[in-house]
Amino acid sequence: MAAARRKTLTTEIVLQASADAFKKLNPAVMIKNPVMFIVEVGTFITLLLSIKPDLFVASSAGRGYNIAVFFILLFTVLFANFAEALAEGRGKAQADTLRKTKSDTMAKLLQKDGKLKQVSSTELRKGDIVRVDAGEIIPTDGEIIEGLASIDESAITGESAPVIKEAGGDFSSVTGGTRVASDYIVVKVMTDPGESFLDRMISLVEGAKRQKTPNEIALTTLLAVLTMIFMLVILTMVPMAGYLNIKLDIATLIALLVCLIPTTIGGLLSAIGIAGMDRVTQYNVLAMSGKAVEAAGDINTLILDKTGTVTYGNRMASEFLPVLGIAPQEMTAAALLASVKDETPEGRSIVELAVKRGESQVERDYADAEIIDFTAETRMSGLNLASGAQIRKGAVDAMKRHVTAKGGSVPHDLDDIANKIAKAGGTPLALAIDNRIYGVIYLKDTVKPGLKERFAELRAMGIKTIMCTGDNPLTAATIALEAGVDDFIAEAKPEDKIAAIRKEQQEGKLVAMTGDGTNDAPALAQADVGLAMNSGTMAAKEAANMIDLDSDPTKLLSVVSIGKQLLITRGALTTFSISNDIAKYFAIIPAMFVLAMPQLQSLNIMHLYSPKSAILSALIFNAVIIPLLIPVAMKGVKYRAMSADRLLSRNVLLYGIGGVIVPFIGIKLIDLVLYGLHLA
Repeated sequence: MAAARRKTLTTEIVLQASADAFKKLNPAVMIKNPVMFIVEVGTFITLLLSIKPDLFVASSAGRGYNIAVFFILLFTVLFANFAEALAEGRGKAQADTLRKTKSDTMAKLLQKDGKLKQVSSTELRKGDIVRVDAGEIIPTDGEIIEGLASIDESAITGESAPVIKEAGGDFSSVTGGTRVASDYIVVKVMTDPGESFLDRMISLVEGAKRQKTPNEIALTTLLAVLTMIFMLVILTMVPMAGYLNIKLDIATLIALLVCLIPTTIGGLLSAIGIAGMDRVTQYNVLAMSGKAVEAAGDINTLILDKTGTVTYGNRMASEFLPVLGIAPQEMTAAALLASVKDETPEGRSIVELAVKRGESQVERDYADAEIIDFTAETRMSGLNLASGAQIRKGAVDAMKRHVTAKGGSVPHDLDDIANKIAKAGGTPLALAIDNRIYGVIYLKDTVKPGLKERFAELRAMGIKTIMCTGDNPLTAATIALEAGVDDFIAEAKPEDKIAAIRKEQQEGKLVAMTGDGTNDAPALAQADVGLAMNSGTMAAKEAANMIDLDSDPTKLLSVVSIGKQLLITRGALTTFSISNDIAKYFAIIPAMFVLAMPQLQSLNIMHLYSPKSAILSALIFNAVIIPLLIPVAMKGVKYRAMSADRLLSRNVLLYGIGGVIVPFIGIKLIDLVLYGLHLA
């Protein structure tokens, strides 16, 4: 799935986009883009003039000239439609891949009598209970209410490594189309048919429900106003030409109008927006709207939930700290023995750390060993071996009582080790065999790797990071320092997160929030950009306007970059398009009026061959510049982390001045080609 998202344009996509470019000639579709609709109307008029040059008024233009203008205008419209269809094509290709994932899966519905009934996934309704065993596809979105299993989410995320999910907590949400890799789960269905996460993904990535963003609507309105202004300008030229005894052909007036209105950005505007959302999905982030992507480009503050976002969410073994008199390897071996039958996330992490420290996985047969489960009363767990040895790990005070009751003594450095771990924000677990304490296992909520560097990048972009956690201030400060965030809020309740977001928003800042728990849902909804982790609860994903399929909070850095890239791409190409008009003005206006007003010859700085050559050269350049800019619209203008003032100056210099110079060169070269081929 991820490979499919990252795939560049294929031959199939290009061929389909070419066909769709013709389908989009439908006036009902074209009218949504006022600029290109005017060009299409002009194309139709020149088609009529190609058939009958004197249809409207007596014309001095030959049929060949009208046909040339018609085909150039037709290609202008087709190139604009092709750009939009090409951007849509990648989304449709992703949607087809998702549809294959969303095959009609069978489900084992749990009935009231406790029996299981095989039904189609399309028959499931919200509130139904289904059982999914190892190797089976999860039929629809839901919450695990019983069981623990590893889930293969590669069909959605592209990540081959399965993830552990279990009932309760923030990691109980499962997505339809994923597969249970081991064990079993009982799932409560959370959506009705057609409303699942996969259904929404399909609808969104293929652009079926893409709405224009506020900035896009504003720019479309501006382009429409500019088009109306230039239409009035062209209309006023008719009486002016009559006064000067200059005969202007309708095809020439249409060509002038098309060259002066912002056809370049008008033809690429929709493609830029679609491609921006497509780039987000290539990073395995599902954006619910283009508005969210744009808002990400203007983010000032990022608020992160700690558990599951900044940290993994499970306490994991970080260190084995032996007491005096115990060798490090003895401590490691004892920790492995105490945890080899412990299937909790903490127990598994202790085994993994012991193996990393050189201990071999214990191979002896524990069939006769008695497993001692953790209880709230004893606050310890372990094994009773057949040999009579008792291996225990648990809370420090509970382990003190345990060894004392067995006639053992408490090492004098035990409390110092435990207190040092507690002050660092970790959890100490004392370890003992029979009546002797071996040391302390350091459990910590581990910060996800690479966060400090990514947060430094955000800081360079001017984005402030704030971590919210329910931990005490000491633990919160330790985690915040390790993660590299700018600030933190300790002992935070859901309402505290909302208050923090509102405080930033009242200062005129745009706020992004990442989270994965049900308690994060209100804050995700309040934020300008809410990025929910796919590993989180359904409530969090419903409240957010973006979902990270990889559950990587640092992904927001990429989303911010894409948002900024979308904004500067639109601004850069708009600047380039409007700057183009200056060169076209110098190409066409002198050519049209120089015979009646020789003084205008001084404006003919390009020294174009003839009036017709000037008009056709400008018109051809106007058409070919659109496909030449399609790669820029699709890929986006490269974003560099710099201040807004520097970025603006750079783009004005590059695309503003470049937008003036390139047409002068292009139009002159086309004029030379037309002259050389005796076409004008």
